[in-house]
Amino acid sequence: MTLTLGIFYLVAAFTVWAAAVVVLGRNIVRAAVALIFSFCGVAALYVLLDAEFLAAVQVLIYVGGITILLLFAIMLTTRISSATARVINDQVVLSAIAAAGLLAGLIYATNRGIAALVAPPNFPETTPFLGRALLTTYALPFEAVSILLLAGMVGAIILARKE
Repeated sequence: MTLTLGIFYLVAAFTVWAAAVVVLGRNIVRAAVALIFSFCGVAALYVLLDAEFLAAVQVLIYVGGITILLLFAIMLTTRISSATARVINDQVVLSAIAAAGLLAGLIYATNRGIAALVAPPNFPETTPFLGRALLTTYALPFEAVSILLLAGMVGAIILARKE
């Protein structure tokens, strides 16, 4: 076993553990924090695949944006800590059957050679091109979307605030 394979197994186990905490946890705040760890584990897997740009995007968009937005929504919701709020999934059996079917399909595809490992094609380096396009051609739409998201977050805070 090589060092890279050992690191892969370690990161994959950590990511699966964090995802299990997200799905099976009864406390929604702990589930949201575990979601951050799960997204970071996926970013680490991207680094192991030599896809540094995807790892950076994963951290910036999912960890830095989506999960923090979820945490704000959880914290601003007043009913979330009450005893009447249910965090339990009513469709546990259906989702377990779907997950088992997906696992069986993946095992079948792997054993039959459908998901054979092949060398990835050589793509040109796209990170400089994307960066140049975001900072030159698409700078105005990029900033307009960021201002729109900021206005939406401020509006949500004002609406959720107690008088």
